[in-house]
Amino acid sequence: VFAPLVADDHVAAFTEALKRMGGRVVEAGPAGDPLGHVRERLDAAKVVASAVPEHAGNRDLSAVTRPQAVDDVDVAIVRARFGIAETGSVLFTEAELVVNAVAYLAQHLVVLLDPADIVVNVQAAYKRPDFAGAAYAVLHTGPSATADIEGVLIHGAQGVRSLTVVLLPRGDVRAA
Repeated sequence: VFAPLVADDHVAAFTEALKRMGGRVVEAGPAGDPLGHVRERLDAAKVVASAVPEHAGNRDLSAVTRPQAVDDVDVAIVRARFGIAETGSVLFTEAELVVNAVAYLAQHLVVLLDPADIVVNVQAAYKRPDFAGAAYAVLHTGPSATADIEGVLIHGAQGVRSLTVVLLPRGDVRAA
């Protein structure tokens, strides 16, 4: 076990770490529209695949039989099991993604995260039972990125172009 490299404010540390990796964190919108801060992106999307009850979307992930069937998803909305303050990472298992490929093939990923589910570091994350209890588990940290030989960083080159985390407690009764 290593000493934490971040302060006690895990939400602030998570936000800063994710920002460094090209992602962003927003607060939940007002009652009636918890996804209000990403509404513009949702309204502009032709195909929205949602794995959360907070937003219906128009692509039923439970009906997808082949991973390739999500290659036209503009926005995917999923809930993270937890986040890691030190790295700005979020964890998904097959239960959250429904179709594992949606986290890679969607153009934009909107992640719901309960602020209470942010752990301090990777060591604390690996102590959780989420890894042992899942057939598939993946940590995401920001959108896809690559840099060329001159060090020019490009986000969204080989995967999601943007990753936005919406801080929304589990069981929040706001309707979307």
